[in-house]
Amino acid sequence: MLAVLKAGLFAIALSKLNTGGVFSQTFMPSARPAYQNLRQKVDNFVSTHLDKQEWNPTMNKNQLRNGLRQSVIQSGMLEAGVDRIISQVVDPKLNHIFRPQIERAIHEFLAAQKKEESVPAPPPEPENKDPPAPSQDAS
Repeated sequence: MLAVLKAGLFAIALSKLNTGGVFSQTFMPSARPAYQNLRQKVDNFVSTHLDKQEWNPTMNKNQLRNGLRQSVIQSGMLEAGVDRIISQVVDPKLNHIFRPQIERAIHEFLAAQKKEESVPAPPPEPENKDPPAPSQDAS
C-alpha cells in the first residue's frame, strides 16, 4: 500500500507540475543562456575533434560517431555543464517555487484518497448455495 501511495504521490506531483506548465514557465527562460553556453562549448568541441580527423570516403561513420561520443563523455563537459545549469537555475527556485506546488499536489492527492476511503463500499450480494428449484409447467 505504501509503495502505491508513494508512486501515486510522485505521479500526481509530476503531473501537476507538467500540466501547469510550471517547468516551462520557471526554468526555460532562465536556463536558455546557460543551455546556449553549454551547447556552444559542445559545438566547439565537436568541431575541433572533427578537424583533427582526416576524411576518407571509406571511413566507418559509426566508428567516427562513437569515438566522438566517447570523447565528449570523457571530457566531462556535459556533466559539468548540466551541473552548472542545475546549480544556477534549478536550485535557487526549488524551495520557493516547486516545493509549495509539490506540497499542494500531495495534499490534493491525500484528500482524494481520504475521500475514497470514506465512501462506504456497497454491501456484498448474497450467495445462493442452493440451485433454483425447477419450475413445473401447469398445463
